[in-house]
Amino acid sequence: MEDVKQIVADIKKGQIKPIYFLMGEEPYYIDAISDYIEKNVLAEEEKGFNQMVLYGRDVTIDEIASNAKRYPMMAERQVVIVKEAQDLSRTIEKLASYAENPQPTTVLVLNYKYKKIDKRKALYKTLKKSGVVFESKKLYENQVSDWIRRVLSGQKYTISPKASQMLVEFLGTDLSKINNELEKLKIVLPEGTQITPEHIEENIGISKDYNNFELRKAVGERNSLKVFKIVNYFANNPKDNPMVVTVSLLFNFFSQLLHFHGLHDKNPRNVASALKINPYFVNEYVTAARNFPMRKVSAVVSILREFDVKSKGVNSNAVPQGDLLKELLVKILC
Repeated sequence: MEDVKQIVADIKKGQIKPIYFLMGEEPYYIDAISDYIEKNVLAEEEKGFNQMVLYGRDVTIDEIASNAKRYPMMAERQVVIVKEAQDLSRTIEKLASYAENPQPTTVLVLNYKYKKIDKRKALYKTLKKSGVVFESKKLYENQVSDWIRRVLSGQKYTISPKASQMLVEFLGTDLSKINNELEKLKIVLPEGTQITPEHIEENIGISKDYNNFELRKAVGERNSLKVFKIVNYFANNPKDNPMVVTVSLLFNFFSQLLHFHGLHDKNPRNVASALKINPYFVNEYVTAARNFPMRKVSAVVSILREFDVKSKGVNSNAVPQGDLLKELLVKILC
């Protein structure tokens, strides 16, 4: 995120490079930089003749270079944006010849999503000398909540840990999807609002009471009544609550609980750091550790591995997912 801010800050200062090669597994930041250049480098009246958008599947490297070598018309520079440039992965190294001597009045932007170029080869080394190479890395799940908090703080909003966790569990690590939902919330909530689980439920449709976050907490507390209320809800709404996701989240929880049992220093700050969790959730692990000794946790991890396979249709004899989930929870809690 800091690299993105620096790139944007440099452009604002007029320190514009002739090539921006944007690559990596996380498309959100690639789109953010590319969109900023598309909207801000040229004035509106200059864009008609001096800004073009190409698509990797429709052009060759030679055609990109040819367009980039043109001179701008009645403007200081032109912008050439190549979207879906990863479709050129087989021939992308040919871009090195243009990158060695790029047209100084052209801003060439390549959106090379979900892939990376080989850093040992000529293209990468040449791009580093003549332009900007930005690698957009996928965030781990335990980093996304902090990303949500930082994004919102820059926009004069805050979010409760539970609300943030609900978004992560429902939307995963797809930053573009999460950002879209945050944009919806900002439309209906005034600046300065703390986003709560109630806001998430009312505006996004994620239940604040019947979700994997609440299931995990209820399991850790051995609250069987609450567990099976949630499981029954999941069974009745299987499309919104796929068993494979629930099993994966429970597996991660009990794997972390195993790690918790092995910690010598159980100071909350150390636990949060070791397990890579928000300090807000440390008490959940303390409670779960009391209810699930290490031997039981090891057994639960084995059970979850078995049901992970079953949830994917192996040796489950077409048993409904809701019934499988109920059987799983009975075994965990017994």
